[in-house]
Amino acid sequence: MLSDLKRIIDQISRDKGIDRQLLVEALEEAVLSAAKKRYGSRREIEVKFNDEFGEVELFQFRKVVEEVADEQTEVSIDEAKRLDPEVELGDELGSKMENVSDLGRIAAQSAKQVIIQKMKDAERGVIFDMYRDRKGEIVNGIVQRFERGNMIINLGRTDALLPKKEQMPRRSYRQGDRIRAYLMEVRQDVRDQQLILSRTCNEFLIKLFEMEVPEISEGIVKIIGACREPGSRAKIAVASSEPDVDPVGACVGMKGSRVQNVVQELQGEKIDIVPWSPDPAKYVSNALAPAQVSMVVVDEDKKTLLVVVPDDQLSLAIGRQGQNVRLASQLLGWRIDVKSEQRYSKMTEAGFQSLLRVRGVNERLAESLYDGGITSAQELSGADVAELAKVSGCSEVELQALKDEAGRVMQEVEMEQAGD
Repeated sequence: MLSDLKRIIDQISRDKGIDRQLLVEALEEAVLSAAKKRYGSRREIEVKFNDEFGEVELFQFRKVVEEVADEQTEVSIDEAKRLDPEVELGDELGSKMENVSDLGRIAAQSAKQVIIQKMKDAERGVIFDMYRDRKGEIVNGIVQRFERGNMIINLGRTDALLPKKEQMPRRSYRQGDRIRAYLMEVRQDVRDQQLILSRTCNEFLIKLFEMEVPEISEGIVKIIGACREPGSRAKIAVASSEPDVDPVGACVGMKGSRVQNVVQELQGEKIDIVPWSPDPAKYVSNALAPAQVSMVVVDEDKKTLLVVVPDDQLSLAIGRQGQNVRLASQLLGWRIDVKSEQRYSKMTEAGFQSLLRVRGVNERLAESLYDGGITSAQELSGADVAELAKVSGCSEVELQALKDEAGRVMQEVEMEQAGD
């Protein structure tokens, strides 16, 4: 075993990329732990790897005494003289112990475990150093195995984890498939996977465009924002620093080649490329395309946008299950409320506004009342409760309270008009 130690250390250092001195120190620590278990924990032992002979040497240090009371820490003067004729009482005597090969099965197992752990710790350090500067990049790997829905991806030197929540929906992989993913996290002090991947994050989409569009990597075109509903639809906002470069055209590419490469990587995810604008009204109009926008009311303080669209464009602007307006809202970071021209016209009428002033009447109830022929707070206050119940869905008690509130609103309106 000892004659092979040097060769083994050199091989592990070379194959695993671990510092040789670190392995030597791990070996010495392991043998020291094993020796203390074998010969006693109170014994003062020093372990040294002899690089010339490829051997581990053990030295013990004991106090020279007349009569030995503790053989782990003391040595008799007679025995000490045989080892060193010049030794005197009270001296600390260092002597070489028997070879590491005689430590026994249990001690050898202990040494092996320490070495393995040290190797793992060192390898984790190597992996961290190798990948910490690559965080935020796209990496290529091969599907290695599956663990409770998670995927283990082999990157060549090490494995990475692609959690279930970071995987694209409706896409199955098999062992051995090639895969690309965004390196989202590089961990240092963990027992499990150090590298965490994602295929669903917005950054993956951005990086794919950076790889496909030279103008982005050159800094001419900039991606201002991106949002996704993975596997379904995405939006990216782009701007150009040069007036003669169309940022949308650059991202689309000749005959759509660039954007199609990204779509293909994202398994058919529909991508809307939106021209960015510093004007929120213009920006939201671009973000809701292909729907046409008639008017935008901007509330800077509340960060809300009321977008008015032609009646036949409402469903297109909102999108399937609200997806289009939801993604546009995420892209802008503003709350977006989309209304048809007909509905907006109704909402701006004085009568409708008076209904909204009635405490307990929200926009939906106001619309129900308005469509049912109750077009103002004045009409609400004088309406029959039984008739109101048919159009509102409220109880008679609730409607009576609303009628009373409507009467109060009418008094306020009359006072305001008298003041004018």
